[in-house]
Amino acid sequence: MNQIITLYSESKVARWTALIVVAFTMFAGYFIADVMAPLKGLLENELTWTSTEYGFFTSAYGWFNVFLLFLIIGGIILDKMGVRFTGLSAAVVMLLGTAIKYWAISTDSLAGSTLFGWKSQVMIAALGFAIFGVGVEIAGITVTKIIVKWFKGKELALAMGLQLSVARLGTALAISTSLPIGLYFGSVSTPVLFGLIMLCIGLLAFFAYTFMDKKLDATIKAKNLESDSSNDEEFKIKDIWSILINKGWWYIAILCVLFYSAVFPFLKYATDLMINKFGVDSYWAGVIPGLLPFGTILLTPVFGTIYDRKGKGAIIMMIGSLLIILVHLLFSIPFINNWIFAIILILILGIGFSLVPSAMWPSVPKLIPENQLGTAYALIFWVQNWGLMGVPLLIGWVLEKYCVTGTIVNNGVTTTTYNYTLPMIIFTIFGVLALIFAFLLKIEDKKKGYGLELPNIKK
Repeated sequence: MNQIITLYSESKVARWTALIVVAFTMFAGYFIADVMAPLKGLLENELTWTSTEYGFFTSAYGWFNVFLLFLIIGGIILDKMGVRFTGLSAAVVMLLGTAIKYWAISTDSLAGSTLFGWKSQVMIAALGFAIFGVGVEIAGITVTKIIVKWFKGKELALAMGLQLSVARLGTALAISTSLPIGLYFGSVSTPVLFGLIMLCIGLLAFFAYTFMDKKLDATIKAKNLESDSSNDEEFKIKDIWSILINKGWWYIAILCVLFYSAVFPFLKYATDLMINKFGVDSYWAGVIPGLLPFGTILLTPVFGTIYDRKGKGAIIMMIGSLLIILVHLLFSIPFINNWIFAIILILILGIGFSLVPSAMWPSVPKLIPENQLGTAYALIFWVQNWGLMGVPLLIGWVLEKYCVTGTIVNNGVTTTTYNYTLPMIIFTIFGVLALIFAFLLKIEDKKKGYGLELPNIKK
């Protein structure tokens, strides 16, 4: 019997199967997170949204997580209640928020009305996106803790990299297909409906995982090892303070918000950038930024394997930040407007987007005890959500205030045109700041000996 228990708890088949199952849930979540990004033009033409309204809607992702601290509460619940309860709850919240958003943009009943000074359609769609944001962010920290639970001391960075790759496949699918789907069906809401169906499947996938998690806990208890549930019982609210006074944790959190502020908000506007700066046809404009997630699908596990076997986590993060700076700086140069060059820059951005997360997320367990990981990741995601909420709103405001160049008529539809030089300079600044904090993290690691430059796999 002991042999069977050992085989299950250490089985490569078991842990990789668990990874695949929970990764699909995040795949569906990432699809919905970015499904509206290529639809900015359709929203302006079909629903008469402005750039400011689109930025307001996109910023809603972080409302509840940032201002009501739902994400931090979710992290505490995760450390107290465990991954099964928290993960299923998060999946249900994702589904609810997406359903609200889909209803708002598909119904005619909200036309002509306002709510809190905004169009009712914009406000309710934003509310749905805010609810979804709570669910997907808590799902993200839950899946991250699940991976640590199964892979600590093994292929941790590789597993996290693969999970990110599968999730970003959802991003790539959303960016590259949502505009063609919307145009083909003649409705901006149809791509969201596809995502809603995917989320239903994702909920079922996580439900299936709970049975594997129960078996893992049973085998851990049978071998008298510390289980996830015993760690949950040991977590105390005062442990939050020990996280907040950890300087290395702060460097990772700030690096995270700066780095992702230079990437995810950029993707929200990348399709519009391709149309306005590079003259790419609307049907194909989402394909070029869609290459970025496809590149990370291959590269993030590769860089994760390097970190697992060779170490050099802080250096990997510094190189990734440098590439982000290079790409956005070149995007900001006005006379660089060839679509082939845009593809090259997106591919380089994909390398940078692979490097930083492949080392950043597996580094957290080296700084924080496992029984505090849910809260530690939640706090990092909370800091990150300030950027995911504020930067899209900032870029939307900057575009409308300083970057309007005129209008064009395409197939009888009048569309506003923009100059994206200033927004790209803003993204470049975020990259520079990210590089600074990656360097500070390396210095702190040298002082405290966290082992960020050491391999993850224990020999």
